[in-house]
Amino acid sequence: MTHKDAIPAALPQVSESYWLASSNFPSFPKLTHDITVDAAVVGGGISGITTAYLLTKQGLKVALVEAGRLMHGTTGHTTAKITAQHDLIYNELISHFGAEQARLYYDANHEAIEFIKQTINEHRIECDFAEQHAHVYTGSDDSIDKLQAEFKAYEQLGIPGDYLDDTPLPFTTKAAVRMRDQAQFNPIKFLQPLVRYIAEHGGLIFEYTTAETLEKGTPAKITTNHGHKIACTYAVSCSHFPFYGAGGYYHMRMFPSRSYALGVLAKSEFPGGMYISADDPKRSLRSAVLDGEDMLIIGGEGHQTGQGGCTMKHYEALQQFGEETFGLRGIRYRWSAQDFFTLDRLPYIGHVTSEERKVMVATGFKKWGMTTGVLSALMNVQLIMGEANRYTDLFAPSRFHADPSVKTFITENADVVKHYITGKLEMVQKTPEQLLNDEGAAVRVNGQRAGAYRDAQGRLHLVDTTCTHMKCELQWNAGERSWDCPCHGSRFTYQGEVIEGPAKKRLGKVHYP
Repeated sequence: MTHKDAIPAALPQVSESYWLASSNFPSFPKLTHDITVDAAVVGGGISGITTAYLLTKQGLKVALVEAGRLMHGTTGHTTAKITAQHDLIYNELISHFGAEQARLYYDANHEAIEFIKQTINEHRIECDFAEQHAHVYTGSDDSIDKLQAEFKAYEQLGIPGDYLDDTPLPFTTKAAVRMRDQAQFNPIKFLQPLVRYIAEHGGLIFEYTTAETLEKGTPAKITTNHGHKIACTYAVSCSHFPFYGAGGYYHMRMFPSRSYALGVLAKSEFPGGMYISADDPKRSLRSAVLDGEDMLIIGGEGHQTGQGGCTMKHYEALQQFGEETFGLRGIRYRWSAQDFFTLDRLPYIGHVTSEERKVMVATGFKKWGMTTGVLSALMNVQLIMGEANRYTDLFAPSRFHADPSVKTFITENADVVKHYITGKLEMVQKTPEQLLNDEGAAVRVNGQRAGAYRDAQGRLHLVDTTCTHMKCELQWNAGERSWDCPCHGSRFTYQGEVIEGPAKKRLGKVHYP
C-alpha cells in the first residue's frame, strides 16, 4: 500500500522527544559542597537511576550525579522497546562465543524485562507498559537466509519465537522472526517513581554536575567540574561514555552511532507489535499513545556520529518511508539518540578494569539500553553487595575476544585516524557573513577554522571547532544544531557547552570583529 498522492506532512522545526514532552519531572540542584557517601553513581539515565534505586533499597547512602538533566540523554531519546531481540544477534553470538554464552545473553536480558515488570507492579507505575511481540523482518529475498539462520538459533537456544512468511504490516515483507512476549513503555514515566524513591529514602541527587576525575583511595574521591569532591567507597560510571577509564582505553574500544525517530499520526492503522528491519537502512516501528490516539514511532537511519552529512536528510528519509508505507496525517515529534558500540557488540558491565574492584562501569548498550541498562544496574549492584552473578564473565569490561574484536578494533581506529587527518587538512572558505539565519557551518575567521551558527534572530555564535577530548575537528549537525565529533562522539551546543562526552570541557569561544 502506498500513499504517493498524499500531501507531505511537515517536519517539526525543533527536535523534541515525545517521552520528555509528555512527562513532567522535578529538577535537582548542582553539587555545591563536598559530600561523603557509600556509593556514587555517575549518569542519570535508566542505568544510573536504576543502580541508585537498587543501592538505596539495599540501605546504602547514595549520590546520583548527572552532567545535565536526569533522563535527558539517550534514555529520553530512545524508541523504548523492552526486548531481548536485539536485531539479528543470536546466530552471530553462537558463531563467535558458543551456544552457552548466547543463551546467557538472552537470559540476562530476559531477567531485565522481568525486573521492569516487577517494579511496575511494586510501585503501580503508569508508564504505558504493553506486552508486544518483537519482530525482525525483511522485504528482500537476499535476507531470507539470515532470518532462517536466526530462527534456527532461537530453536537451538530455546528462545520462544516463530518464523513467519509474512507480517501484518501494510507493505510487502518476505519473512520475519518473532520473539514472543516482549514489551514497550514510556521510559520517563517508568523512572520518575524510582527517582522519587531515591530522594525520599535519603539519596542525594545532583544535576548539572559533571564528574571529571576519580582519585583512588579509601575512600575514593570524585572531583566535579566545580571542584567539589564526592568521597565514596564505591563508584559506578553509568554515564554514556565512562567518565573514568582507569587505563581501560575505552575511547579505542567503543565507537558512537546516531539514529533518528519520528512520532507521526498515520493514515493506515498500525497492526500492533514491534518491528525492526533486517536490511539497511534500518527501519524501526512501534506505537505509542498521543492524546488518546495511536501515534506511530518510526526510527532508523543510523550512522557514526559526525559522519552523517546533512543530518536533516535522515529525518526526511524516515518521513518519506512513513508517507509511502502508512501515509501521514501529521508529524508531531522528531528526535535523535546516540549510542556506543563495543568491539564485540556486547556491553561493558562490571569492574572498570580487572584490578579496580570498587569502581564499576556500564556502557556500550548498542541501541538496546532499556534492557541492558537495567541489566547493568542489577549486575553492578550485585558486585557491590558481594553477590555472585553468572553473567560477570560474559560482560566483563576487561574481556577481549580476538574474533570479532581485532577486526573491529582495526577498522574503527583507522576510521578515527582518517577523520582526524581529514579534519585538520580541510580547507574552509566560507565566512560568517555568508550564513543565513538558523544556519551553521565551519567558517574561516582570522585565517583559522571556526564553528559558526547564526540563530533565528541573526545573532552570530562562534566557537573553536577542535574537540576538547582528543583534538579532532567537529562537524556541524543541522538537525540538532550541535557540533559533533566524528572520532569519539563528543557533542557540543552551538554555544560550546558539552552535550555528550567523552569530552568534559566546553569549546573555546572565537572572537570576530
